[in-house]
Amino acid sequence: APGNSARKQILTPEDTNLLIALFNAGHYVDLESNARTLLEQLPNSGFVWKVLGLSLKMQGKDALQALQKAAKLLPNDAEAHSNLGNALNELGQFEGAVASFRRALALRPDYAEAHSNLGNALKDLGQYDGAVASYGRALKLKPDLAEVHYNLGNALQALKKSDDAVASYRRALALRPDYADAYSNLGISLQELGQLEDAAASYRKALTFPSEFAEVQHLNLGNTLKDLGRIDEATASYRRALTVKPDFVEAHSSLLFTQNYRHDRAATDLLADARHFGDLVAAQATVHQTWKNAPDPQKCLRIGLVSGDLRNHPVGFFLQGVLAALAAQSGGRLQLVAYTTQSGSDALTERIKTYCHGWHSAVGLSDERLAQKIRDDGIDILLDLSGHTAHNRLPMFAWKPAPVQASWLGYFATTGVAAIDYLIADPWTLPASEEIYFTEKIWRLPETRLCFTPPEVKLDVASLPALANGYVTFGCFNNLAKMNDRVVAIWAKVLRATPRSKLFLKAAQLNEVSMQQNTVARFVAHGIDPTRLMIEGAESREKYLAAYGRVDIALDPFPYPGGTTTVEGLWMGVPAVTLAGTCFLARQGVGILMNAGLAEWIAADTDDYVARAVSHAADLPRLSALRERLRQQALASPLFDAPRFARHFEAALRGMWIRWCEGGNA
Repeated sequence: APGNSARKQILTPEDTNLLIALFNAGHYVDLESNARTLLEQLPNSGFVWKVLGLSLKMQGKDALQALQKAAKLLPNDAEAHSNLGNALNELGQFEGAVASFRRALALRPDYAEAHSNLGNALKDLGQYDGAVASYGRALKLKPDLAEVHYNLGNALQALKKSDDAVASYRRALALRPDYADAYSNLGISLQELGQLEDAAASYRKALTFPSEFAEVQHLNLGNTLKDLGRIDEATASYRRALTVKPDFVEAHSSLLFTQNYRHDRAATDLLADARHFGDLVAAQATVHQTWKNAPDPQKCLRIGLVSGDLRNHPVGFFLQGVLAALAAQSGGRLQLVAYTTQSGSDALTERIKTYCHGWHSAVGLSDERLAQKIRDDGIDILLDLSGHTAHNRLPMFAWKPAPVQASWLGYFATTGVAAIDYLIADPWTLPASEEIYFTEKIWRLPETRLCFTPPEVKLDVASLPALANGYVTFGCFNNLAKMNDRVVAIWAKVLRATPRSKLFLKAAQLNEVSMQQNTVARFVAHGIDPTRLMIEGAESREKYLAAYGRVDIALDPFPYPGGTTTVEGLWMGVPAVTLAGTCFLARQGVGILMNAGLAEWIAADTDDYVARAVSHAADLPRLSALRERLRQQALASPLFDAPRFARHFEAALRGMWIRWCEGGNA
C-alpha cells in the first residue's frame, strides 16, 4: 500500500534507549506517548508493548491488555510474564497471576523478584505454605530484600507461626529501620504470642513513620490496648483510626465490640453507633432485592454459615454438637454450607467439615465476589456467626446475598446492618423491652440461644477444694479485659467478707509479668493482700479445664459476663455467681444459669452479688453436694442437649423461611 512506505521496519537502538531513559527518569506520561507513537509504526513490537504496559501501570491506568500483548509477543521473556502476573494479581485474578509467575520462573529459575511475586499471589490465594516456600527461594537468591522478609512474616503469621514471623519482621527492620508496616505486623505477631506491652510499643513505633496504612496501625494499637484492659485508650485509638479513614469499617467494628466492656454507654448511643456502621457498609454495597431461590415453604433449606471461628474457639465449641445433631436428624430438610473467613484448620475444623454439604474459603474474596458466590450457591438463609468480632464479614451481608439473613452465636448486641433480618436470642437473655435497641427483628429460641459441646477430654470433677484447704477459692478464667474497676471493687468486697478466701485468676494476658503486677496492684488498692491472689496465664485446654479443680465458686464479671468459661465451669462442677444486667450481653449469665437450674446463683444488684457469693461460700456441705451432681445436671439441661436444641433451631430457621415465602421478613 502506498502509505506503508514510511512505516518503521525495526526498533532502533535510539528508540530503545529513549524509552529506557524515560522509564528510569519516571517520566511515565512521556513514556506512554512515545510508546503509542512507536506502536503505530511497529504494532508487533513486544518490547514497546511491555514498555507501554509498565507506563500505564505506573500511572495507575489499566495496563492489562498491553501486558498481555507483550507476553504473547515475547513468549521467552521472563520479565514480560512476571509483569503480567503482577497486573493480574492486582486485579484479584490470583490463579492467572500464579500461572504467569510460574511461566517466568520456568524461563528464568534464578528470577528472585518472580519468586517473591509468586509468593504474593499464593498468599492472596490463602496457600501460605506455598507462599513461604516461594519467599524462601527469593531470599536465597537475594537475602537483602526487606519487603520479601516482611511478606514472609505475613505468610508465617497466617500459618500461626508467630515466633518465626517475629524473626522475619525483625530481619526486615534490620534492613529497613523505617519500615512502618513491618513494625505494625511485628506488633500483631507479638500480640499473638501474648507479649502485649511489646506489641503496643511496636505499634507506637510504626506510627512514628509515614505510612499509607496509619489507620491500620491505630486499629492494631487499639486492639492491644483492649486486651490490656485499657478500654478508654483503646477507644481513643479506634477513633484516631477513623479520623484518618472515616469509612474504615474494621475500626468501626472494633469500636462497637469494645463498647461491650463499658458500663457507662447509654443503649441509645450504642444503637446510634451501630446504625452508623450499618449505613456505612450499606453505602459500599449493591443490595439485591430479588433471588433465584424458589419460595417453597417445604423445600430443603440451604443454610450458609459465615465465620472465621470454625475451629478450636468458643464459637467452634458451641457449634460442633449443634451441627452434628442437625446433620444427623435434619436430612432432606437442611443442608449446611460453610464460608470460612480465616485460613488454617485444626482437628475441630475437620470434624465440623463432616457435617457440611459445602465448604468454601472466603479468604481473599471481596465482599462483592463472596456475595455473588453465596447467591450462585443458592443459599436460602445466611447466618453471621461473628457479629463485630474478629474475621467478621458484616459488610458482605449488606449486599444481601441470601433472601433471609440472621446473626447468631458469636456476638451479643445489634450488628447495625439493615440487611440482616433477624437476631437469634432466647427468653432469658433478651427482654422484650430491649428489642428497640436492635436493627434486627428478634427471633427467640424457646429455652437457650447457646448449646455447648462437652469437652473431649477425660477429666473427672474434683472434690470441693475448700474441704481440704480450709478456705474458699473464688475463681475467674475470663478475658482479663472484662475485669473493669467496678468488678475489682466488688470482688474485693467478696474477699473481705469471706476471711482467708482466695481469688484464682487465669487468663492469657497473665502470661505477661507486667499484667500480673498490675492486677495485684489493683486489688492491693482495695486492701487485699497479694497472698490472697492466685494468678496464672494460659495453658492447653485440658490443663485449663483441670484448673477448675482448684476453684470452689466462679465469679462472673460484668457488664461482660462469661459464656464459654461459665459452661465449662459447670461441666467441671463449678457454679458461678452472676449479675443480672438489663441488656442482651449482660444477661448471658442469666440465660446459662436459668437453663442449668441455678436460679439462686443470679444476683439482682452488686450488693446481692456480694451477699450470694458470701452465702454460698459459707455452706460448704451444700456446695460440695452441688459440685458432685452439677456435671450431670448441666449435661441433662438444654445447655448441653444438642438434639433438643437442634430441633428448636431447625424450627426457627423453617419459621424464618416460611415468613419470607409469605412475603416478608418482619
